[in-house]
Amino acid sequence: MTRLSPRHPRYGSLQTRALLAEAVRTGLAVPEGLIAHGRAEAFDYFLGERTIPSARRAERVAARWLAAAKLPVVSVNGNVAALAPHEVARLARALPRLKVEVNLFHRTEARVTRIARILRRAGVREVFGLRPTARIPALPSDRAKVDRRGIWRADVCLVPLEDGDRAGALRRMGKRVIAIDLNPFSRTSRSANLPIVDELRRALGHIADDLEAGSARGTPRRDRSFAAAGALEDARRAMGRRLGRAMVRRRRTRRSMRSSTPRARGIGRRNGRTR
Repeated sequence: MTRLSPRHPRYGSLQTRALLAEAVRTGLAVPEGLIAHGRAEAFDYFLGERTIPSARRAERVAARWLAAAKLPVVSVNGNVAALAPHEVARLARALPRLKVEVNLFHRTEARVTRIARILRRAGVREVFGLRPTARIPALPSDRAKVDRRGIWRADVCLVPLEDGDRAGALRRMGKRVIAIDLNPFSRTSRSANLPIVDELRRALGHIADDLEAGSARGTPRRDRSFAAAGALEDARRAMGRRLGRAMVRRRRTRRSMRSSTPRARGIGRRNGRTR
C-alpha cells in the first residue's frame, strides 16, 4: 500500500482510497466499486463529512429495528468487506442473532472466499451466502443468489452500499430494508424503508453504539411510520445549504481580491504610475 503522510489534509480520504485500490488488486473488490465509492465521497463532501442530525436519528431507528427483528441480516459486498469488516463484526457481537451474509453483483467463488476470510479475521464467527440455496424473485443479476438461512428468511435487512434493484426486490418480498447510502437521490435510498444518508463506517459505528448501550431495546412500533421521504429531503437540504454557503464565501473572496488590486484602490491610473 502507498505510504501516506498523516499530515496530509486529506489523509483519511487517501487512506480509504488506498484500501479500496489494494482491495481491487487482491480481488476483494472490483473496479466498479471504485467508481461507486468516488461518487459517494462527493456526496459526503456536500454533507461536510459529518453525520447530520436526521441521519443520526435514522441510525437510532435502525438499531431498534435490528434489535426487535426475529431474523436480522446485514448484507456484505466487496466495498463493505474492504472498508468496514471490523464494524460489521462489532454489529454481530452487539446483536448475536444478526446474520452476516455475503452478496455480490460481480460474483465469483474467489471473491466470496476472500470476503468470508476477511470477515472471519475481523471476528465474524459465521458467514452466510458462500453457497447460495435460494434466489430472490424477478432479479436477474447474481445478487439474486441468497442463503435460505439468511437473507431469504430475514425480516429486516441492513444493506450498506446497495443497488436499487435488489433493495426494491427485498421490499417486494415483504422485508424491511435499511439502506446506508450517501446519495439521497439514488434508487436504493428511495426504495428503502429506512434510508441512512451517512458514510458507511460512521453509520455502522453509530448503530453498534446504540446496540451496545442498550438504547435499542424495547418495541420499535413508534418507528414504523419513519418518514423516509422526510429524511431524504433533509439530507438534500443539508447539502444545498452547505453548497450555498460555499458559493457565498467564494463571492466574498473574489470581491475581496478585486478590491485589493492597485486599480481598484485608484492607484496608478495615469500611465501606470503613482503621483
